[in-house]
Amino acid sequence: MSWLRKNLFSSVPNALLTLLVAWASWRILPPLVEWAFGRATWFAGDPAECRAAAGACWAFITTKHRFILFGLYPYEQQWRALIASALIVGLLAASCDRRLWDRRLAVIWIVTLFVAGVLMLGGIFGLPYVPSEQWGGLPLTLILSVVGIGGAFPLAIVLALGRRSRLPAIRALSVAYIELIRGVPLVSVLFMASVMFPLFLPEGISIDKVLRAQVGFILFAAAYLAEAVRGGLQSVPRGQFEAADALGLSTAQKMRLIILPQALRAAIPPIVNQFIATFKDTSLVVIIGLYDLLTTTKTALTDPPWRPYYVEGYVAAGLIYFAFCFFLSRTSQRLERQLDTATGK
Repeated sequence: MSWLRKNLFSSVPNALLTLLVAWASWRILPPLVEWAFGRATWFAGDPAECRAAAGACWAFITTKHRFILFGLYPYEQQWRALIASALIVGLLAASCDRRLWDRRLAVIWIVTLFVAGVLMLGGIFGLPYVPSEQWGGLPLTLILSVVGIGGAFPLAIVLALGRRSRLPAIRALSVAYIELIRGVPLVSVLFMASVMFPLFLPEGISIDKVLRAQVGFILFAAAYLAEAVRGGLQSVPRGQFEAADALGLSTAQKMRLIILPQALRAAIPPIVNQFIATFKDTSLVVIIGLYDLLTTTKTALTDPPWRPYYVEGYVAAGLIYFAFCFFLSRTSQRLERQLDTATGK
């Protein structure tokens, strides 16, 4: 009762808002639960059964789930895309373990991404070759976002340090790059990387479309991450710089051992926020003809018998996006608490 009085009925406006939310939940939740579960069709493959059930047609997901998850990837080879996706998810989980925050994590990233790339592309070890134009769904979304952030992070640190450099030329180049990229939308960066950039290449030379999109994501995310890292650098007290100089550390040692660890700890929230934004922004690759998770869901809904069940399709795709973003958000909060405890704050 004390918790209720403190959190829900602490004042007249809070009490009225609590009662309003309770009334709206009472009116909305029972019909929603009845639609989503009580009258839902789960495993039938016939749209006629969904129309007769008058509830959610989750049979659309069970029927189209392989196309939604893997897009145009060859049906008989989709086990490779599934394993590659599981490896990348495992890589994310390993990256959240502080015990691996050393050189081992870099090795894990390199090995995992190499194995995932071999599985997706094939052409060696007896695996049939699958061109990147046939990649799609969840594996493509994971590859673009995870590799994008992984490649952007070192570049962001270099840009952040360059922007704080005392050398005018390096500082000017870093500022120009960051402000230019942050001043244009991601759509234009992807358009330039996919459509305009090949026009400047010599005749007969072409670069893979997924690779061009990946470079666009790296360059775009690096500009935003650089500002997050720069904010972390500014949060480090001046005394830390002076103490490192008093110990006789070189500039590289000072940054690697003293300054950057503190700056990156302070920058965890904006870094994770940028990761979440990049994960969701992969849906923009539809403009260059790539089939990410949201695009494969939209394409599956073009099948006329299943077209009325777009709500179920978007709900399923939204739950996948939510699961990954919620995991990253909660992990970020957990890391903040652990690091604050370790530093005595």
